[in-house]
Amino acid sequence: MAMGFLRAIDANLDVQSAGTDPTSAINPYAIKAMAEVDIDLSKEQPKSVERYLGEEWDFVITVCGGANESCPVFTGKVGKRMHIGFDDPASATGTDEEIMEVFRLVRDEIKKEMQKFYIVEVKGLRMPKCCCECC
Repeated sequence: MAMGFLRAIDANLDVQSAGTDPTSAINPYAIKAMAEVDIDLSKEQPKSVERYLGEEWDFVITVCGGANESCPVFTGKVGKRMHIGFDDPASATGTDEEIMEVFRLVRDEIKKEMQKFYIVEVKGLRMPKCCCECC
């Protein structure tokens, strides 16, 4: 979902998503949650982080709790390594609607954090001070 938001924010970014233990397909709840905000993940395929280890990256961002500890060392050039953690919605249980609600909550949190990341890290701008919880 983070990749989808970053690509939607700036189509000129080279954004890849990979996991330390990728599944065989993108979670259908993630596809549905992102479709609700007009981002299509249906053609994406899970990839292993191993395929990117020797490449050059401006940023390497881990997003799931355990990924920060288990992410292998990138042997290529990495400008900045960051952890922006989120709960893994794939562990949600309950009815389809209850699971979707968890995916929506995490999706919205990811959107907010990826917008902040883009503004502060990619564009190098300071976030405006705000009196609410929106930023």
